[in-house]
Amino acid sequence: MTTDSPKPFLLGGKWITSSTYEPILDPYSGTILARVCQADPHHIQETIESIHRVTPQIAATPTHVRATALAKIAQGIQARREEFSRTLSQEAGKPITDARREIDRGIHTFHIASEEAKRIPGEVLAMDLSPGTESYSGMVKRFPIGPVLGITPFNFPLNLVAHKVAPCLAAGNPIVLKPAPQTPLTALLLGEVFLTTDLPPEALTILPCSNALAEQLVVHDVFQALSFTGSVSVGWMLKAKARRKRVLLELGGNAGVIVEPDADLNLAATRCVAGGFGYSGQTCISVQRVFVHESRYQTFL
Repeated sequence: MTTDSPKPFLLGGKWITSSTYEPILDPYSGTILARVCQADPHHIQETIESIHRVTPQIAATPTHVRATALAKIAQGIQARREEFSRTLSQEAGKPITDARREIDRGIHTFHIASEEAKRIPGEVLAMDLSPGTESYSGMVKRFPIGPVLGITPFNFPLNLVAHKVAPCLAAGNPIVLKPAPQTPLTALLLGEVFLTTDLPPEALTILPCSNALAEQLVVHDVFQALSFTGSVSVGWMLKAKARRKRVLLELGGNAGVIVEPDADLNLAATRCVAGGFGYSGQTCISVQRVFVHESRYQTFL
């Protein structure tokens, strides 16, 4: 996969190169898969300017255009399924079977978003609750919240990216995505697919950058929401810095398993091992605690 030229990032609807780049390593072999350009400080200002331009455009995009675009993204990933799978497998060190499964989940996520774009509800309310209001009615309509900043981890380079990108586009919001530094290649492939749609090209920015530059985005007033998936410590730190933004944190779980007295112990033990050590446990729902009834404890061990 390695090429001489560093891979550009997506900003302002265009592929941008920079003088700063980082190597992306194969976790199995340590070999360099690719070099990815990193955003410089001036790219942060360009990102803000791009967001200002595109926000009214994506908000005004009709529902049918957004729904069709999301379906086209799903189709585009499907058409390049093996390329996505192998890229993800190489940069994340994920077994190819699991990588293909994740790509399929990502495709499904965009299909769901395409359908849900058509179902953003409104409401008509009766206002005749007191004398003199008989001729009044109320209407509730939902509007895009505005620019969203998404920060994703390394363990699911497509599907957790899709969890942020797809709903934003479905609701008419632009999004700036900072992918994990270990796994930006899959996200950049998604950017290629996105640019084949009829959505405003600036509606999706994919910005590999340092944590210091990402923090500038976190605190900037242009963003109305921050969506972060990752560690507990980083998540709460970002929430503290995000000030008045809406903040969505997905920080993992505690993943308990309960083994009852009537359980099939062979099945339970097999499932616990698979759930705890599959993909080296690098998933938020990996088995982390096991509660075994005292009558079966020694046998289970």
